[in-house]
Amino acid sequence: KLWVRLSAGGEFLAAMVIGDITAGKDQAAEADLQINDLRGSKVMNRRHFFKSSVAAAVAASVPTGNALSAALAALTTVEGDVAAVTGAGAAISLDKAAVTELADSLRGRLLLPGNEGYDAARSVLNFLIDKHPALIVQPTGAADVMNAVTFARENNLLLAVKCGGHSHSGKSTCDGGMQIDLSTLRSAHVDAGRREAYIGGGSLLGELDHEAMAHGLVTTAGTVSHTGVGGLTLGGGFGRLGRRFGLALDNVMAASIVTADGQLRRVSAEQEPDLYWALRGGGGNFGVVTEFEFKLHPMQRQVIGGEIVFPFDKARDVLNLFADYSMTAPDDLYLDFGMGSPLGSSDGYCMLHACYSGPAEKAEKVLAPLRKIGGEVKDGLVPIDYVAMQRAYDQDPTDPRTSASYMKSGFLKDFDGKLIDALLDNLQATPDFGASVYFQHSGGAIGRVADDATAFAHRYSTHNMMASAQWPVAGDSSQAMSFLRQYWSEIGKFTDGWYTVGVDNESAQAVNANYRGNYPRLVTIKKQYDPSNLFRLNANVKPGA
Repeated sequence: KLWVRLSAGGEFLAAMVIGDITAGKDQAAEADLQINDLRGSKVMNRRHFFKSSVAAAVAASVPTGNALSAALAALTTVEGDVAAVTGAGAAISLDKAAVTELADSLRGRLLLPGNEGYDAARSVLNFLIDKHPALIVQPTGAADVMNAVTFARENNLLLAVKCGGHSHSGKSTCDGGMQIDLSTLRSAHVDAGRREAYIGGGSLLGELDHEAMAHGLVTTAGTVSHTGVGGLTLGGGFGRLGRRFGLALDNVMAASIVTADGQLRRVSAEQEPDLYWALRGGGGNFGVVTEFEFKLHPMQRQVIGGEIVFPFDKARDVLNLFADYSMTAPDDLYLDFGMGSPLGSSDGYCMLHACYSGPAEKAEKVLAPLRKIGGEVKDGLVPIDYVAMQRAYDQDPTDPRTSASYMKSGFLKDFDGKLIDALLDNLQATPDFGASVYFQHSGGAIGRVADDATAFAHRYSTHNMMASAQWPVAGDSSQAMSFLRQYWSEIGKFTDGWYTVGVDNESAQAVNANYRGNYPRLVTIKKQYDPSNLFRLNANVKPGA
């Protein structure tokens, strides 16, 4: 054990067991910490003393897996007033005492620029986004979120909420405001008897998949396991099982949410039903969800999935097949198409990505049309563990990021020959930058829900079409971005609406229109729960609209 004796001016304050350590042959060590000149020779209160002094002295000695070690490693001393910005962009100064009081109110961490962990917390998946919040709160529970939201509201702070950091436009971080980083609020518990999952608001989809599938249960959970459950679910939640079980938001039975007034509310069809309706498709407009309750469905663990890859000269044939079969495929087949030219190569490719989760005896018949084209470079459709399939497109966070990207997306109502012509006639292959276009399959159970049953208004969607350009990190972005804008001007005309999860800097008018007939009700609910528009870094519904 590591015993730390806390004293000031010879006065004994406390003695604590900090954690298990191994130090040579000794199994225990005693440290006397003499603290001088404490706030003008006044003895500091024990809590502040512990934060400012013990953390630096002993955190490195405590095993990294110890929860106390994590808390000690990043405790913050507020050195002075903190420069920040309001939601409207005005410069303000946060009083040192107020920031210290916020830090003292948290069981989790408050990070300021320069603190260990600050840069990791502020970063998002799109590394081109390089923003610096004035302060970052990493909560360990709903109480911390309540305190953080209250502080942000009382100080009119710009507020960003980060779950998995997948917002391509960087809405989960900010310059000069507060970021609530939910990466410390992760948990997953499954009640197999009730077929329900209780998922912490900062959890990643892989945690939901892993725990649920251990009981032979699933729900729709995206296509990349390190996606944050909050961002995906609140905006919609497409995935490999969506055509069978509906969107992720269709499977939310209840949620716990901290609203702009700092109150923790449980919402469901019976409790605060208007807010429950708005959460499912209204994105982060209404608060910070600290827990989701998902409905689960029985499913076998093994599915059939993977890619069939074709040379680019087969693209028209593959697109024609995809356009036809994806519209009529059974609900238990999820089918995507992708084509493009990788960065650094002028060679093109096209492929079909499939996940069949239905009865094994029907698999051959369902998948047979995908193999009629012939001439494939690779047929990778194989039996695979569903959880492993969900991880197949994950990015390795340890890999250096050598390329940057820019993307556009929109929903399709149908898939006709004119769109196929536009896709093929305008796609360039160049060694200077990479370009690709790909589709997420919807329809099925997703489309059998009424447009106004939830705030998600795009039930008509058969596909989500996405186009992307990539270029070297050190290279010039202008050529790639210019190409993509031009390409989208040719293919984007076939879309109707867009997925708010990937929202960029669309105009307020475009955002309003994108919520379609559900927009007026969203405004009413926004006025009730967030009248000052504290939660604005999203596909924003303005309360004064």
